[in-house]
Amino acid sequence: GLSLHYYTLPNDTWEHKGSATEFSVKEYYTTLKKTLKMEELIHLHGAIMDQYDPEKKVGLIVDEWGTWYDVEPGTNPGFLYQQNTMRDALVAAMNLNIFNENCDRVKMANIAQLVNVLQSVILTEGAKMILTPTYHVFEMYKHHQNGTLLGSDLVCDSIETDLGEIPTVTKSVSVDADHVMHITLGNTSADKPEAVEVTLTGAALSDVRAEMICGDIHDMNTFEKIAVEKRILDTISSTENLLSIELPACSVVHISARLK
Repeated sequence: GLSLHYYTLPNDTWEHKGSATEFSVKEYYTTLKKTLKMEELIHLHGAIMDQYDPEKKVGLIVDEWGTWYDVEPGTNPGFLYQQNTMRDALVAAMNLNIFNENCDRVKMANIAQLVNVLQSVILTEGAKMILTPTYHVFEMYKHHQNGTLLGSDLVCDSIETDLGEIPTVTKSVSVDADHVMHITLGNTSADKPEAVEVTLTGAALSDVRAEMICGDIHDMNTFEKIAVEKRILDTISSTENLLSIELPACSVVHISARLK
């Protein structure tokens, strides 16, 4: 495999990368725009690899990715401890959707750290442990693993940032060995819900379920208060080949539906 590393930094300097918890709406959108560079990197690396490896025997391994902010005040700078908000949940969803959509070339991808370092999924303090918003994204996206990517097209509005546009919705779609389709969606808007219609061709739907995390862009889990937890999403309706769903602002959603 060929290793590719890319970290998402809100600011352009390593000395002042930005706070993990204190950021503006403008900085929120800048962070999401910068994380989309992952798609460009995968496509450009993939184009070169295709010249030398057209059969795609060599995997592109994105074995370091995630957000990187200034360390939390009062912590050891060498430990790279940072908090984790709904902004990080959207970053995780956008990157995982990109990896899924490019799974013909991306064979493995690893969030930078697991516990207490950078965009981790678990934070600990002595004997105490909490799950971050990023954890819940991984928990919802695990259903794609070992599945088959389904072709899908997305038409949505865009949000303007200082660095260019970002889509209001990000997605990936797969089907597992039990003929259950899994759709993962992210609404990047900080303050507006997004109505989404999913039209299916070649199959019919049954047993439709949806789960999500959502909140203010600054919402996070601390040892004193849990603000982000996975819950059922009930703003969804379906027929045999159509799903209608309203994504709350700043949300990540997993939909499952059996194909027949």
